[in-house]
Amino acid sequence: MEPSPRPDLPLPPRVEGQQAATAGPPLGKRARNRLAVEADILRVARQHLATEGAAALSLRAVARDLGMVSSGIYRYVDSRDELLTRLIIDSYWSLAAAVRLAHDSVARDDLEARWDTLGRALRAWAIDRPHDFALIYGSPVPDYEAPAERTQEAGTAVLALLVSLLDDVRRAGRLAAGDRLGLVDERAHAAVGAMLETPMFASTRLDATSLVQGIAAWTLLLGAVTSEVFAQLGPVPDGEALFESLLAVSRRCVIGPVDA
Repeated sequence: MEPSPRPDLPLPPRVEGQQAATAGPPLGKRARNRLAVEADILRVARQHLATEGAAALSLRAVARDLGMVSSGIYRYVDSRDELLTRLIIDSYWSLAAAVRLAHDSVARDDLEARWDTLGRALRAWAIDRPHDFALIYGSPVPDYEAPAERTQEAGTAVLALLVSLLDDVRRAGRLAAGDRLGLVDERAHAAVGAMLETPMFASTRLDATSLVQGIAAWTLLLGAVTSEVFAQLGPVPDGEALFESLLAVSRRCVIGPVDA
């Protein structure tokens, strides 16, 4: 069994539209005012997401609700697509912060509790902010494509935490047996082997089979939350009990029992 001296992941640099604190002189009044207006734009835009959906998001309508002339909003946001991009990035960081805060409250060596806490934090955030969840995990917005160079860091922050947890499971010798899940090493390598060469996996020793296990577990978690938020299963007598059952199944995809 290996020790697990994994360095902590960085906290998200931006949450809820707020800029990260950076070294240097304090912001001037004009810069502070601009940040305040941009935060108001995101706040009102979220209200429009809830009532009208992402496809109907309109800069003119947001400006109207802010008491701003239509042309004025373009000094802060140059297009509907730019506003959607900011909302997506902000939502990803908000989710990452919520999941990270919950995850870090659990003892490092309690692998099962870390997994469960991560899943429950994902569900709690999605239930509290269903329209933000729909924006990042729901149907694509027509005529809009999120710019990967701007959304990738925020969009993979939770996945990076999952990868680190999965590697800690491997270090502890607790990975569930892939063959019991029907996994075939050659097929797994063909499917995801190239992913292991990306920076997210540079500090790990995960192999293709364990990565497929992690993807299976994450997909089950995300699917459980998605089906609840979007009521895809129709009326469920006890949504929390169903989620806890699926959470346990997802955990067993990656974390095996302690050796006797």
